Amino acid sequence: MLHVRRLGCVEYQDGLAMQKLLVEARAQGLVPDTLLLLEHPPVITLGRGAKAENVLWSPQMLAARGFELFETDRGGDVTYHGPGQIVGYPVVDLKPDRKDVRKYVASVEELMIRVAAEYGIAAHRVAGRIGVWTPAGKLGAVGVHISRWITSHGFAFNVRTDLTDFSAIVPCGIDDASVASLQSLLADAPPVHEVEDVIALKAGEVWESETSELLPELQTVSVTLQREDGRVLLLKRRAERGGFWQILTGRIEPGESPLQTAAREVHEETGFSPRLDEIRELGYAHGFALGGRVPPLFARETAFAATVSGEPRLSDEHDEHRWCTPDEALQLLPFAGLRRAVRLSQAA
Repeated sequence: MLHVRRLGCVEYQDGLAMQKLLVEARAQGLVPDTLLLLEHPPVITLGRGAKAENVLWSPQMLAARGFELFETDRGGDVTYHGPGQIVGYPVVDLKPDRKDVRKYVASVEELMIRVAAEYGIAAHRVAGRIGVWTPAGKLGAVGVHISRWITSHGFAFNVRTDLTDFSAIVPCGIDDASVASLQSLLADAPPVHEVEDVIALKAGEVWESETSELLPELQTVSVTLQREDGRVLLLKRRAERGGFWQILTGRIEPGESPLQTAAREVHEETGFSPRLDEIRELGYAHGFALGGRVPPLFARETAFAATVSGEPRLSDEHDEHRWCTPDEALQLLPFAGLRRAVRLSQAA
């Protein structure tokens, strides 16, 4: 059995956390092999063999372009992830009869070769270089981590990726090779969700597994409440609920739209009552796994913002509030998705 989860946009920090939880769940036999399919916001990742000189942009230039930078425990050198690129994280138990690292890496490459073939592209391996290649450049990258013979990290397959973003790095440390995408190779590139369908199908073939897709267990919203002076409302959860600072969040109930949930949660948790047309959707939805749960529960959260006046009336979920500057809020918020929602609210 191979479970497939399509998570949409996932912050890189959240992607690392969900893999850690899934690896532990797989080790305990609580979940079958699982393939996560997602997209990351722009991020540069450094594998165990990464060389600093292969990041070509300065930290200031990366920050100005909205790129994050992470060191990881996967193999390989420097890799870029961004919108339009499908990232696959297979969490696969190679015990008892698949304990061969080379064969596993080759199977990941084979998966991408078969996906490319579905679109008439003859992708291939190159001796001495990991990944999947075309005459126009590298189409898919591979970087894996294996612990207790359970895999994590995986592959990145360029579909509609902005290839100019790769100018920030020397991709995979190879300075004499270019990068390709389905969009650069085809007159009419398929949408990302269609290619995810093909990846799920080919993954079942390559790993000889029956695939089934799982939807997120939870649908949630976040709402950044701000005053006219630009300060953002943070709420501190009670100790028994985690004791951390957050913007307003809540679960979508059956029959509700995300906008209706946002309005209800604002009123229940703060006493404010903005009209529906005063609540702005930020164009940002992201997937994450609820922290600390093994096996993890997955959520998809849609971000909103609203401007309010006065002081909040807190519910029993929170015991403290604070009006912060956006920079102060970014320092206090522990979760990457909430920090991005605050940043987006300032531009909305």
